[in-house]
Amino acid sequence: MNGNVLRILYQPYKWLVYLPLFVTSTVAFLLLGMPIIALFGPDAANRIAGRGWARFNGFMTPMRVTLVGRENIRKGQSYVVVANHQSSYDIFVLWGYLGVDARWVIKKELRRIPLFGLAGKLGGNIYIDRSDRRSAHESLAGAGKILKNGVSVIMLPEGTRSRDGKLREFRKGAFAMSLALGIPVLPVTIVGTRHILPPGTLDLFPGRVTLVVHKPLPGDEYGEDRLDDFIRDVRGVIQRGIDRHARFEA
Repeated sequence: MNGNVLRILYQPYKWLVYLPLFVTSTVAFLLLGMPIIALFGPDAANRIAGRGWARFNGFMTPMRVTLVGRENIRKGQSYVVVANHQSSYDIFVLWGYLGVDARWVIKKELRRIPLFGLAGKLGGNIYIDRSDRRSAHESLAGAGKILKNGVSVIMLPEGTRSRDGKLREFRKGAFAMSLALGIPVLPVTIVGTRHILPPGTLDLFPGRVTLVVHKPLPGDEYGEDRLDDFIRDVRGVIQRGIDRHARFEA
């Protein structure tokens, strides 16, 4: 069937079924997460409520995710997870399917979003003011208190979603954190989410995503004097993942 016809047929489902389910599930999983945090802490809440919310909404889109490179994640090891950023759906993919206990580094503006901001705060995620270097440095320094026993942090170093799918330049924060804390960077490539929900639109449509986990890169092999080389190498790994798996895009 013609793709345009399928897109037209999908519209009633998107507005009448998926959108109400998204709102309802967000509230439901937030309410579920609160007692889990109180009883068992944010780690359990992120695993159960956070991952459940992401997978539920991915399933209802529907979105099919293929995970490549799971063997590159070592149990009990904390990482600074660095991924490209194509769509708001990257949140569902990384939280729901990557399979690591993780926190997010989030720009402070998102804290004002109802429910999302509250959930992020209760879940122990890290909000930063990117316009204030001192504030951002202090916020990132606090990450060292939680990045242990296999808890990782997810960062999207492009800073914003790529409008055309091309990889933007990387900010330095994730790599400086890796060096400061002695935690390896885990490069991750996301392919396909920009076709499910293009940046800056509500043009949601089902699709498939490839999530590629690459081998971790230890920052101590570079050191502070080779920070730019560290960034270049991680970016190159992610770019090669995009090039290799782009054929899976819708």
